[in-house]
Amino acid sequence: MSDINSLLDPDGDILAIMGPAGVGKSVLGHYLVENAIRNHETEMAANAGFTPAIRVEAVASGEAEFSWRLFYMGIIEELGEDLTMPRQDFDIDPVTGRMRRSRRTPMNTLAGLRTAVERSLVARKLRTVVVDEAAHIFRQCSPRKLLIQLDTLKSLSNTTGVQLVLIGSYDLYELLFLSGQLARRIQVVHFPRYRQDNEADVRAFKACVQQFQNTRKDLWGDGLMPYADALMENTLGCVGTLKAVLKRAAKFAQGRGDWSVDALEAALLTDTQREQILREILEGEQRIAPGISRHLSSGSKTPKLRREAA
Repeated sequence: MSDINSLLDPDGDILAIMGPAGVGKSVLGHYLVENAIRNHETEMAANAGFTPAIRVEAVASGEAEFSWRLFYMGIIEELGEDLTMPRQDFDIDPVTGRMRRSRRTPMNTLAGLRTAVERSLVARKLRTVVVDEAAHIFRQCSPRKLLIQLDTLKSLSNTTGVQLVLIGSYDLYELLFLSGQLARRIQVVHFPRYRQDNEADVRAFKACVQQFQNTRKDLWGDGLMPYADALMENTLGCVGTLKAVLKRAAKFAQGRGDWSVDALEAALLTDTQREQILREILEGEQRIAPGISRHLSSGSKTPKLRREAA
């Protein structure tokens, strides 16, 4: 987490955070926004219009190509702008001095929406836009179109001074690294699952189970923690998957009138589900490994340094 926070800089590169499905990437996106708001409470109190960060989802619209219109509308809505209100810009004719309708691009066009987004981001002095499900922006694109998509994001960042944080699964890595021009413009951070062969990870996962148990003490009592190891095994150390399992278990327990081990077992991933998810995770971890390994060599007399990205 410290590496991610250190890379949050409006003058920095586009940041891409990638990890397996169910690891908690969407929760991380919400945390980044909430943390930015906490860190800028004083500035926000002094300037009611200041917004340090927002989170928006790159929606899969069902169309053949990514909908920039929906994306821009999502940003404007997150900023609290009202798109339903009719708008007409006016300015002053420099010759007659009379008020006239502005010749600016109307809001109902894609270019008009883009202009409105740029103005809103600048006016709110936004620093960070977290884009969840970012793979939707690049999926179903040719290599040439991939560059256009990234150029669109990069120009938005350059024009407004906002850093974009792209969040997605391992398929986002594959899409971005189809082109060297794409790869060099992006800083990649790996957001991995908790591993059972790492003691620190096991402790951290158990702390998550403890937190879930404490949140619904009325339902779970002290009944979850004895099964923390089994839950880590079943959910593959992915906290988002753990949350989904416990949500199902809670519904089963409420439907049956009380918490029981049977209710918890009924909510677990099946062996087939777990094997499929594990296969995808291992394949993704293997594919992303070269993209997060970095080497520094300063000549034959200097030892070679190697670092794995967070």
